[in-house]
Formats: sequence, structure tokens, C-alpha cells
Amino acid sequence: MKRVMIVGPSGAGKSEFSRRLKEILHLPLFHLDNLYWKKDGTHIARNEFDAKLNEVLDLEEWIVDGDYSRTYEARMESCDTIFFLDYPLEVCLAGAEERVGKEREDIPWKEDELDPEFRQQIKDWFPKNRPLLLNLIHQYEKTKTIIVLRNREEGDAWLKAFSES
Repeated sequence: MKRVMIVGPSGAGKSEFSRRLKEILHLPLFHLDNLYWKKDGTHIARNEFDAKLNEVLDLEEWIVDGDYSRTYEARMESCDTIFFLDYPLEVCLAGAEERVGKEREDIPWKEDELDPEFRQQIKDWFPKNRPLLLNLIHQYEKTKTIIVLRNREEGDAWLKAFSES
């Protein structure tokens, strides 16, 4: 496990899972939100983001966490392992709520409230992005290690078991 993609809806806990995995694997960790967003809440241009992402994907080892559906395939082509945090909508909404007001290393600003537009984006992820992601995972299931986790307890148990092996 040298090139790891962690994907799933916002609020699922991709960044926390990736930090814990980094502690086990000792691989460099890249949060897509930090590549894309500036501290003032604006973002860089698409081509600049793509160039930064490609620099990361060209490295020998990495953990990349984030959804960014238009980059699924490029990351899947480059990785050896895919973690899909396939958590329920309620878990993701609660996860997004829990991080309001907290400093985070995975995004360059502190959220003061859960933006209604962001809440809707999380809800929309399930009918829009999930089918796309499942289709791509199916295409790569013979060439990649794919680990689908259905809830936080499964994620915690997987990390614990892997760290002990």
C-alpha cells in the first residue's frame, strides 16, 4: 500500500481516516481541499488544481483524501488502494455539523456555520456522485485493492486491525 485514495461524501470523515492511516503507513498525506481552496475561501483555477494534483500523483508514495468527482478516474489510475467511505447520509451530515467552529488541517479556514448550500451538496452527493463512483470502482476492482467501509465503526475496526497486523 503505497498510493492510497480515500473517497466518499463530505462529512464522512475522510480526513480523519486518512490522518489515522498516515500514522500507520507513514506516507505523505495530501488533502484535496488544501490543494484547491485558499485561506480566504476562494479557490484556484481548475488547470492550476489539476497541475498540483498531477504533481502529487506522480510521487512514489501518497495518501490523497477528498472527493472531487471529476478527478476520480485520474486518482484511480494512479493509486494501488482505494478506500470508499460509503457512510449513510445522516452520518455525513452529522460529521459536517460536528466540525463547525473547529480548526482543521485539511481545509485552510474555519467554518463558522454549516452553509445550507454545502448541506444540500452533501445530500445531492448520494444520487449524483455515488453511482459514478461505484461504476468506476467496479471498473478497477481487478487491478486495485478496494476497501469499502459502511460506517465509522467498520472504519475504526479496519484501522485497528491493520495497525496490529
